[in-house]
Amino acid sequence: MTDHLLVESGGAESGPACERFVGDAVRLLQDGHRVVLFLVENGVTAAVPGASPRVATFLRDGGELWVDTFSAAQRALPAEDLLPGSRLADMDEVADRLLEPRLRAVWH
Repeated sequence: MTDHLLVESGGAESGPACERFVGDAVRLLQDGHRVVLFLVENGVTAAVPGASPRVATFLRDGGELWVDTFSAAQRALPAEDLLPGSRLADMDEVADRLLEPRLRAVWH
């Protein structure tokens, strides 16, 4: 199976587009793919409990939720205020993942 890195920059405030994009990540998981959802810029707000039902579903279904350390700090979101199972990640980790040969990446 192909690995996927989906990057969400809009967050829950951007309306239904974020939920649809995260829904794509959930469907990929359900099809047996390994998926990392990386939240960056305003997208980090989707990692706040209750902000995005689909992000909670994504975690429950076995997805990896990465939250950009810098973006979270700029929005005063410490790790303890984020969904359980999410983790802070730096851009160098994302860059390393992008170099993996079997990875497909989509930025939204």
